[in-house]
Amino acid sequence: MSVLPELRYPTVTEQVSAARALTAQRPGVCTLRQVGASRAGRPLHLLSVGRARRAVLVVAGAHANEPTGSCTLLAVARRVLEQRELRDGVSWHFLLCADPDGASLHVTPAPRSLFDYHLGFFRPAGPEQPEWAPSLLPPDRLPPETRALTGVIDELRPYLQVTLHGTDLGGSWVQLTRDVPGLAEPFAKSAAELHIPVETGASDAAGWPASGPGVHVMPAPGIGPAYPSLPDDARHSTWYHAHRYGGLTAVVEVPMWASDLVDDPAPHPAPAAAIGLLARRLQRDALEVTRVLDHALPRLADLDGPLLRAARWGLELVPGLASDLLHTPPADLTRAYVGSVDAFARRVPLRAAAMLLRVLRGTDDEAAKQLEGLVSSWSDAFAERFRARWVPLEHQVEHQSRTVVAAALHARERAS
Repeated sequence: MSVLPELRYPTVTEQVSAARALTAQRPGVCTLRQVGASRAGRPLHLLSVGRARRAVLVVAGAHANEPTGSCTLLAVARRVLEQRELRDGVSWHFLLCADPDGASLHVTPAPRSLFDYHLGFFRPAGPEQPEWAPSLLPPDRLPPETRALTGVIDELRPYLQVTLHGTDLGGSWVQLTRDVPGLAEPFAKSAAELHIPVETGASDAAGWPASGPGVHVMPAPGIGPAYPSLPDDARHSTWYHAHRYGGLTAVVEVPMWASDLVDDPAPHPAPAAAIGLLARRLQRDALEVTRVLDHALPRLADLDGPLLRAARWGLELVPGLASDLLHTPPADLTRAYVGSVDAFARRVPLRAAAMLLRVLRGTDDEAAKQLEGLVSSWSDAFAERFRARWVPLEHQVEHQSRTVVAAALHARERAS
């Protein structure tokens, strides 16, 4: 694995400071306001550029462990200010961080390896994620971050919502709730220029039709999910909230570390057998973490923090997910898809181990030592298997920014 150059992702406070600086430079064009507060009382800020009724909404920070979007959001805002043609008849709105509480818990702003990244890892349990909560909770139990996001969508009625996501290791891809004709070409061109692989068989979009390599469109209603046991459903997430106003959502994913194993469209010689092996490894790895958790439970009786809830949530998904992989025909028969499933099956127990490690430090040092060994060996094996190479931060941001702008331009044509 390559060594990273000096870099650091901005904190939420630094994001807000940068947004304030933009509004001070262009007070006639920019505004910054609070649109809600988190469960812990942290403010949620919306930066707006322009006042046209036709709107684009860009959301960063929906997943705390995907920090590139915080840089991209500010880069796109600056680009919109510099290029007046992007503001012709369109206002742009930027939700700086959809989950500031989660951002405060993911503490690897400058990871130098996957192991380093996981030592400070945090990703909330599904019901605590702002975008996914509506697919898992009744309306009267939605967290305030979700209500703030849907409130912004209700106010702006955007023709396009872009939500900025990322992956630790893999390639870049786009998920669309409706097709955006013409987007696939600039997306592929940007990825090629910046040497970022396109994840053509992303497990997140398993079974979705593609309008081009790496550009996946939500299938029609009635088509079942590739992983029936997973409780979240994109059709009930905040991604679909824009549909009530005729809009759509684009989810733009970009990797921190790249792997050329996820963009190979060649047929896999035995996809079902390969995925079966991955499912059994997933079961074994999760069992190792569960044993440590069970042993430590007496010392965790009074703890119920977000790290522990998230670790347990991930482990509880494993039996159903493994069964899906073992008993459901592969949604895609390519090497790229098998590679994406391989990465997915590594992440679930690794992330649970990483978050449980943070819980147990100082509480059960023996168990923490076991978990640190697992996190270290699994991180190294992940990087070695996928021949991980760091994607320079400026390339991550540039590719995501280009894709956001291309999506806005092509979706505007669709909405005209």
